[in-house]
Amino acid sequence: MFRNLTAILLMGCLFLSICSTQSDAQNYTQWSLPEGARARLGKGRVTGDVVYSPDGTRLAVASSIGIWLYDAQTYQEVDLLTGHTNKVRSVAFSPDGETLASGGGWPDNTVRLWDAVTGQHKHTLTGHTHYVNSVAFSPDGKTLASGSDDNTTRLWNVATGQHKHTLTARTSIVNSVAFSPDGKTLASAGGELSLWDVVTGQHKQIFTGHTYWINSVVFSPDGKTLASSSEDHTFRLWDAVTGKHKRILTGRVSWIGRIVFSPDGKTLAGGSLDNSILLWDADTGEHKRTLTGHTRWADSIAFSPDSKTLVSGSEDTTVRVWDVVTGQQKHMLTGHTSGINSIAFSPDGKTLASGMGFPSNTALLWNVVIGQHKSTLTGYKHPINSVVFSPDGKTLAGGSYDDTILLWDVVTGEREGTFTGHTSWLKIAFSPDGKTLASGGAEQTIWLWDVVAGQHKHTLAGHTDSVNSVVFSPDGKTLASGSKDKTIRLWDAGTGQQQQTLTNTNWVNSIAFNPDGKTLANGTDYEETIHLWDVATGQLKDTLTGHTDWVITVAFSPDGRTLASGASWTDNTVRLWDAVTGQHQRTFTGHTDPVNSIAFSLDGKTLASGSGDGTVLLWEMDPSPLGFPRIVGDVNRDSVVSILDLMLVASSLGQIGHDNADVNGDGLVDITDLVLVAGAIKDTKVVLSVDSQGLAMLTRADVQGWLAQAQGLDLSDAMWKRGIIFLEQLQAALIPKETVLLPNYPNPFSIETWIPYHLAYTADVTLTIYDIEGALVRQLSLGHQAADVYTARTKAAYWDRRNSLGELVGSGIYFYQLQATFRSDRSNGDQASQLGTVAGNYSAMRKMVILK
Repeated sequence: MFRNLTAILLMGCLFLSICSTQSDAQNYTQWSLPEGARARLGKGRVTGDVVYSPDGTRLAVASSIGIWLYDAQTYQEVDLLTGHTNKVRSVAFSPDGETLASGGGWPDNTVRLWDAVTGQHKHTLTGHTHYVNSVAFSPDGKTLASGSDDNTTRLWNVATGQHKHTLTARTSIVNSVAFSPDGKTLASAGGELSLWDVVTGQHKQIFTGHTYWINSVVFSPDGKTLASSSEDHTFRLWDAVTGKHKRILTGRVSWIGRIVFSPDGKTLAGGSLDNSILLWDADTGEHKRTLTGHTRWADSIAFSPDSKTLVSGSEDTTVRVWDVVTGQQKHMLTGHTSGINSIAFSPDGKTLASGMGFPSNTALLWNVVIGQHKSTLTGYKHPINSVVFSPDGKTLAGGSYDDTILLWDVVTGEREGTFTGHTSWLKIAFSPDGKTLASGGAEQTIWLWDVVAGQHKHTLAGHTDSVNSVVFSPDGKTLASGSKDKTIRLWDAGTGQQQQTLTNTNWVNSIAFNPDGKTLANGTDYEETIHLWDVATGQLKDTLTGHTDWVITVAFSPDGRTLASGASWTDNTVRLWDAVTGQHQRTFTGHTDPVNSIAFSLDGKTLASGSGDGTVLLWEMDPSPLGFPRIVGDVNRDSVVSILDLMLVASSLGQIGHDNADVNGDGLVDITDLVLVAGAIKDTKVVLSVDSQGLAMLTRADVQGWLAQAQGLDLSDAMWKRGIIFLEQLQAALIPKETVLLPNYPNPFSIETWIPYHLAYTADVTLTIYDIEGALVRQLSLGHQAADVYTARTKAAYWDRRNSLGELVGSGIYFYQLQATFRSDRSNGDQASQLGTVAGNYSAMRKMVILK
């Protein structure tokens, strides 16, 4: 496949020359990972609108971490647009489909404009002081309206990003905005339903009838009717010109959130609080159909441009696609999650567990080597508050708000045991020997459980408020507990006797022992500080400041040199501190909700952070020599996943042992590793345009072989599918559009030279060399060759300056001629036969110079 590594080394030199161009596409290629992160587990929560592009080819989904773009035919992820510092509440495509607008939650409060084709950020519109609940483009695409919890609607110039008007509601928040089809009128809904003159910004009319907050407003396609939904459990139609109430739609079973007209104007749809989606006849107001399947409120819905398909986003973490005519579900986009309350690494560092919040109420296991979901552990009725692996890694324990602790077999996913007795949320910890499990809850006590016997052993009493954290010392002799009563208490783990009380100034959220057992760290509610305590004396050693909001979670690195902390609300960062000096070392930003849990892998190379935004970010604690963060698929550790990485894996296929080419960490470099790298590249157009010379290092036969192996495994996860798609597109790109003879290199030369060329079709190829007098010097019969790029030294024609007798020729000017006789042989499967044409013959000549 690769005859030597010379080509790879040359490719590396080439790559350095184009690295700056590649990096421009890095955010796209890596799904917009924040600096310092090597992987993201989960897609985040679905938090707002789901909309079709005007041409129906793409879906945009507002999420807790940004805007996900999907291919509306294959339902594969296309891009993730990040930049908002909180969840995205609203998204809208411009009428021409070239611009996407998004509105952020508090404290982001911004409107952002994106190039919908490239994903590049264009403008950030500031001025709102609270949630941006709704964005809408005018029909001509020149004006954007945004409605906010700050009681205002703002109008913006889309081209410049400049603010045009502020429309102030008289009573309350603005939940929804909509332009009339002629673009002259804007409707806003919230505490009141109002119409505004778009040109002057003047208030025109108020529609009265609703008795509570109005969730949504929309114009019919012909502009004659206005529809509104309210928390007063009514869905009303109005005459858009006179403001007169026309009718209340029937068939509702609960109050309606988002409403939308189909583009053909025949159907109205509304998402109901009872988890269903209702469809009405827009002319008669009669109920037509109810779509069921969501398990939580579908508070975002949109029709496809042809009105035949409806898409819905729900609090149940799914996006569902429906056939409007039959009412059948056509597809479901999965991978979005609830908020994450707790995370834990397995002892071998290959698996990470995440405890999910409402409504998932499950524990997820992830392969952190390749960033893939492995299994889902179920059994809870309420959110999981704490997850922890047993020291041998065979058992995962999870404590829940439903007052139970479940034990699962990590390999099989089967439940091993259940502990009950607490009265509310639970924080848990295994002892270092794995024989004891400690749990703390709202009833102010800590319970110790015999894991082997499944029996309750001790109850430790002394706290006067809820216990928020429990942890064993490294030697297992001491148990520490942190509480809302503003204390940390140290207990003898064997006898249950209280040893010390460390008094804080506010609620204790999280506690952690340094691996040497001498220092204890804690974070607190209502404070932005971390306290370090001397375990032996109980004295406060240091207070670390730098966070700008409550510190929710703390963890020491396995070597004890680094302390990590995660904060909430307006901060949402992970910070690293020198555990000895207390000096701040680094800040990781990327989460858009509180960082509820952090954990180091046992080797200390990875830090994981779990957030209320529904994702886990894996942060690289062992940078490459070049100083770049490590990324899955980045085999050469240059911070970019490229064709070079693909080639490095290909050159190591069959190799046994763990190294960079063993991407999935299973001890063998095989086709799985290669496809994972291909899946990480993702953006075919960018790679093929930037790395065109690098393609010369590959053959179509190579890629065909990889595809055959990969497709034979018949795997179905998203990363695998992306890898297959990339390889298919790469194979197609390796067929040149035209046959051409290229300049030899080096030229001039003294000893040897390579003569490159492209073949657009399968052909019999001959290269003939003549001297300046036209006499034949040497003829190279290159044989029957497939359509491909023959430019690398391993593939181009080679001449060693010898004539047909094997003698070195003298210096001077020579000519080389390429002759290609094309075949139309179906048995070869070549491009010419597939096209049903005979391409004919090709001949071209170039000059070269030999110097002594």
